[in-house]
Amino acid sequence: MSSSQHFRIEPGGRLSGTVRLPGDKSISHRAVMLGAIAEGVTEVSGLLEGKDVLATIAAFRAMGVNIEGPRQGRLTVHGVGLQGLRAPQRPLDLGNSGTSMRLLAGLLAGQPFTSVLTGDASLSRRPMGRVITPLTQMGASICGRDGRPPLTIAGRRLRGIDYELPVASAQVKSCVLLAGLYADGETCITEPAPTRDHTERMLRALGYPLASPAPGRWCLHGGGRLRSVSITVPADISSAAFFLAGAAMTPGSQLLLPGVGVNKTRTGVLNILHAMGADIEVLREREVGGEPVADLFVRGGALRGVTIEPDQVPLAIDEFPAIFVAAATAQGETVLRGAAELRVKESDRIQAMAEGLQRLGIDARPLPDGMVIRGGNLQGGCVDSHGDHRIAMAFAMAALVAQGVIEVRDCANVATSFPNFVGLAAEAGLKIHES
Repeated sequence: MSSSQHFRIEPGGRLSGTVRLPGDKSISHRAVMLGAIAEGVTEVSGLLEGKDVLATIAAFRAMGVNIEGPRQGRLTVHGVGLQGLRAPQRPLDLGNSGTSMRLLAGLLAGQPFTSVLTGDASLSRRPMGRVITPLTQMGASICGRDGRPPLTIAGRRLRGIDYELPVASAQVKSCVLLAGLYADGETCITEPAPTRDHTERMLRALGYPLASPAPGRWCLHGGGRLRSVSITVPADISSAAFFLAGAAMTPGSQLLLPGVGVNKTRTGVLNILHAMGADIEVLREREVGGEPVADLFVRGGALRGVTIEPDQVPLAIDEFPAIFVAAATAQGETVLRGAAELRVKESDRIQAMAEGLQRLGIDARPLPDGMVIRGGNLQGGCVDSHGDHRIAMAFAMAALVAQGVIEVRDCANVATSFPNFVGLAAEAGLKIHES
C-alpha cells in the first residue's frame, strides 16, 4: 500500500450482520516474544497478521529464532530458551510499532550482545525515556537521541529493582518484567492504576513464577524457565471499538462481534459506551487460552455525553479515537481529562482528533490532557489521519451519521493493526472506498 492511501466514505447506512475481527495485537506481540524465549515449540492461532506484529516476528528471526508462518493466523515458534537469542547482524527495524520497541528494549537489555532498535519516522518521534529510566536503574546501557529512537542497547548483566510506575503504562510494566527475567534477584513493579495484564497472564501460562503480593504489584525472580504452550489469540477489542462506536451511534444498526477479548484491563471502551447509553450486550462469556472472551452484540440508538471517569482512562487508552467520534454524535457534552498519554501515540491523538472533528462541524476543544466535545450534526469534509491507523478508522465510522462525504487522508498505516478493515467494514454496511 502506498503512503498516500486515502479513504472516501459516502454518508449514511448502518452496520449489520456478523464481523469476525482480527486477533488482538497486544497478545499477538507477546505470543511471539515469549514463545521465542521459551523452551520447546509454541503453536499460536488467531494471530494478527498486521505490520506491527510482522515487525516483531522479523526481529526474532534476525536473532536466530525459527518461526514458521504466519498462515491464516497460525504461527509456529521454535523457542530458543532465555539464553538462546543471537546478536542481530543489522538494526532491528520495528516500523511503526511502539509496543515492539518498548517491550524489546526490556528483553534485550540483559542479553550478552549489542542491538539497535529503529523504526519509521513516526516511531522515531515517540519518547522512550519511560523505559530507559527503569532499565538504566537495573544497570542497562541504552543510548537514544534525546530519549527517542533509534536505541542502541549494549546488553549486560542486570539487577532486580523495585520500581513504582509514575504513570500507568502496560508497555513500561511489561518492559521491566521482561528485563526482570534476565536480572539477578527480584524485580518488582507497582502501577498506580490497573493496565492490561497480558504479559502477566502469558508468563504464568508458560510456567514462569510471578507473584502479586498486593493489587497492582507484580514480582518475579530472574533466571527461571519458560515452557512452550499453545496460545489462542482472541479478537482485538481495540479493533472492535470502531464497530462498537459506529453501530452504537447509528439508529437501525444490529451487529454481532464474536470472540472478542474482554480482559477487564481492556474494557474501558465498553464501560464508557455503556455510560453514554449504548445498547451493547456481552454474551457467552468464557475463557480462551487464559484470556476472557465474549460475543458482543450492539444495537444502534441515541447516545448522551458523559464525563469520563479517571479510572477508565488506562482501560481505554487506545480506543479514544472511536469514543471521540461517538461523543461527537451524543446529546450534550463529553469531557475527558487525565489522558495526556494520547499526545505521544502514533500521532498527537488529542490535537488530530480535535482538528478533524472541527473540520466536520463539531465543537471539539482540546485540553492539555484530554478534550471537551459538544455533540452535534457531523458534516462532510476532508480530515487528515496524520498516518495514525486508529484516527483513520475512527473518522471512517463518522460517515455513518454524517450529512456529506468524508475523505480521510494518509491511511496506509491501518494495515499495522487491521489489515482487512476496509473489506470487513464494507461488508457490514459502511460505504467506504480506498484509493
